[in-house]
Amino acid sequence: MSVERTDDLEVFYHLTYQRLVGLLTLAGGSRSDAEEIAQETYIRLIPRWSTVSRYDLPEAWLRKVAFRLLAQRNRRSQNRVVAMRRAVSGTASPAPSAEGVDVMRALAQLPDGQRHAVVLHHLLDLPVEQVADELGVPPGTIKSRLARARAALAPLLDLEVSDDA
Repeated sequence: MSVERTDDLEVFYHLTYQRLVGLLTLAGGSRSDAEEIAQETYIRLIPRWSTVSRYDLPEAWLRKVAFRLLAQRNRRSQNRVVAMRRAVSGTASPAPSAEGVDVMRALAQLPDGQRHAVVLHHLLDLPVEQVADELGVPPGTIKSRLARARAALAPLLDLEVSDDA
């Protein structure tokens, strides 16, 4: 079924929206993507309505634009996947060691503030003052977070705790 002609954009929208979304869902596989594409299609229709409304089958114009938008979205999605594969394929990193996995698990158990301080100070070798500046807290807070983090990490990693920051 197709809407042949109507001069009222609002009526046209109500008569065609669900059908367009249904077609796009079947063609694209995603209802949410279909709804977004349909919305974009109607946005493009609004400034052209005076012309499109005089077509014998204005709904055909609507479908044509919607399917072009769907094809563009699919191409962009495929291009992102190809770009990600290229980026990853040239920079394959070695699998983490058992110690690395243990450290990651232990860090995951820390509160965010402590974890951020440990990563910046101990893993990136940033001075306490720079860590404090980057995290937007006083240096004393960073020293405190580091001390608490070391105390929490020691039993998890079988380490001895020292008080130097």
